[in-house]
Amino acid sequence: MRILVVGAGATGGYFGARLALAGRDVTFLVREKRCAQLQKTGLMLKSPYGDVTLEPKLVTAQQLSGTWDVILLTVKSFGLEQAMADIAPAVGKNTLIIPILNGMRHIETLQERFGKHAVIGGLCKIHATLGEQGEIIQLSRLHTLFYGNLPGNNSERLQQLDAQLRDCGFDTVFSEAIQSDLWEKWLLLSTLGSVTCLARGNTQQIAHAPGGREFIESVFAEVLAVIEACGYQRREKVINSTREFLTNPDTPLTSSMYRDLTHGFTIEAEQIIGDLVRRAAQHGVVTPLLNAVNVHLNVYLQNRA
Repeated sequence: MRILVVGAGATGGYFGARLALAGRDVTFLVREKRCAQLQKTGLMLKSPYGDVTLEPKLVTAQQLSGTWDVILLTVKSFGLEQAMADIAPAVGKNTLIIPILNGMRHIETLQERFGKHAVIGGLCKIHATLGEQGEIIQLSRLHTLFYGNLPGNNSERLQQLDAQLRDCGFDTVFSEAIQSDLWEKWLLLSTLGSVTCLARGNTQQIAHAPGGREFIESVFAEVLAVIEACGYQRREKVINSTREFLTNPDTPLTSSMYRDLTHGFTIEAEQIIGDLVRRAAQHGVVTPLLNAVNVHLNVYLQNRA
């Protein structure tokens, strides 16, 4: 299978590098600046599993031609529209698109553009960031890629995809319940982003503040109420473990949105929090804390602009 990885940042660069190192046919679709950097330095991966540098196959949007079997989409959510325009020439009738984006809105957007048959569910769990030289730094040993047919019942075509993605130097979950996995990732991500951005600190600091644990649990409860109203079927074991993970006073957690905010970067406010607030209003779910977070993040974006 020919695999096109859209983006060579911390997520796309990491999983794409692992696939390439395992001998898969991988090409990275990147912007001109990142292309020039990678041509000069190679794709550098610093990992607890060992450091490595490879010379990746690269293409820019202007150079893209022909169709691909698999497109792994790893851009920020606010870059989705441009990414869809970029990959359009590469999408054939049998192409599978695996979006690794935050939230849920991107799935409908991609399906409207390329059809439901082309889009499957995907998410990842990894602690990674880009270093000053453009290197990918894996911060822990966690590196799991989830994927599966959105309605469940994975087809033979997806089983072929699974065979390509397995045994490539990272963990995989070929899920029969990817919709639930996506809701639960959003539950974790939006709660973590909300509390760290509003409190301007990590979860350990928040948990040790007066009323901090209750604050985390209240935001968590609001998010859970919204996604349940949208159709999420509770999986109590996952809910309980996620709540315990977020409120553990011994573990200092931050979100990528918090890190972007503290560095003055643009943030996925609308995709992670704004869409939850919109869905809450549609379903009559009261979310005062999420509303406060949404206002806070929007004021940040106004000031940044």
